Amino acid sequence: MTNLSFVHVHSMRLATGQEALVARVLTKEGKVGYGFSFQLDAADARHMAEWHAGVRSERPRLEPVLGHPWETAFLANEAIPWECEPGFTALEFLPPRPPGSSASTR
Repeated sequence: MTNLSFVHVHSMRLATGQEALVARVLTKEGKVGYGFSFQLDAADARHMAEWHAGVRSERPRLEPVLGHPWETAFLANEAIPWECEPGFTALEFLPPRPPGSSASTR
């Protein structure tokens, strides 16, 4: 993806104890996209984040594995409730957001 200025993938522990990978992409226009993988596949998480940011046209396929609210929302084509996981709200992605920017994940 040539329109990306940054990609960052984090491993995090879910409240249930399982591990997940969460990706954040930043486009050259400043748009942020997020993605996840419960199968610990960084490419899957990155592709979802790229799609969320609008730089990948094909919506990623997702095989549900945990019945997690993120999976449920993605499969229903609804906004993903990132904030339902305390570990997600504690992640610090690079590059940091500019001073005064919104901390919203939407």
